[in-house]
Amino acid sequence: MLEYISGTVKKITPTYTIIDNAGIGYCINISLQTCEQLREETPATLLVHEIIREDAHELYGFAQESERALFRLLISVSGVGANTARVILSKLSYGEISQAIASGNVNLIQSVKGIGAKTAQRIIIDLRDKILLTSALEENEPVQSNIIQNEALSALSMLGFAKAAADKVVQKIVNTNPHASVEEIVKQALKQM
Repeated sequence: MLEYISGTVKKITPTYTIIDNAGIGYCINISLQTCEQLREETPATLLVHEIIREDAHELYGFAQESERALFRLLISVSGVGANTARVILSKLSYGEISQAIASGNVNLIQSVKGIGAKTAQRIIIDLRDKILLTSALEENEPVQSNIIQNEALSALSMLGFAKAAADKVVQKIVNTNPHASVEEIVKQALKQM
């Protein structure tokens, strides 16, 4: 699988570019966001996502890793193909898409040509948790504590405790000791339940 292609930009259109690398011209599908960062006859490096189908080998190129990561998330949603994801990335910036998904803004996603209400809702439902996790990691929020909290809740549920009651106790323990391990949380919760 290809990770990136470096070379000289020979042609740019709003939907694709041709990059010459060692005498081979690669036709790479791009979004308008990436198109704006390219100039003809200058060196460029595009991160790529390769799609191999029975009838075609297609390359999608991105100037930024965040754009490629969002493209990969979008094509993981049922009903959203590579071209639809590229149209979304052309119409909206990474920040706008992330914010729309995180806040559940169906109207903004639906404003993209070819995206109906059901597809916009599916994008939000399928990607909200992933976008929130990515945003948290980018902002260096303590995501690890949420994972530990969820594991402790799961352990208590498996031991037969009601989820609502266990959640209150675990939340109280985490607020008191935010760096507690799963084992410590479970032990303290068993004493309090």
